[in-house]
Amino acid sequence: MRKYEIMYIVKASLEDAVRNELIASLHGILTSNGAVISKADDWGVKEFAYPIDFATRGYYMLLNVEAEPEAIKEFDRLTRINTNVVRTLILNLEEN
Repeated sequence: MRKYEIMYIVKASLEDAVRNELIASLHGILTSNGAVISKADDWGVKEFAYPIDFATRGYYMLLNVEAEPEAIKEFDRLTRINTNVVRTLILNLEEN
């Protein structure tokens, strides 16, 4: 398994219950595909440097994950489809 760092931003306009359910489902995508989330940092709502789709704020989450590349590809695919996820950044922490 490889080590990854994942940062994703969800819409700040979501209600707390909906946002928590979305975050749980996103983490569930990883864990159901065999990934292990070693650290999850909740950064909360932050201002964007520039507007993204007319939004000026987003809710940031940072994860440290050990996973197979297939699990990361599935997470990336599903976050691109989800309209409540504004941006996703996935970094491979291992040297090739």
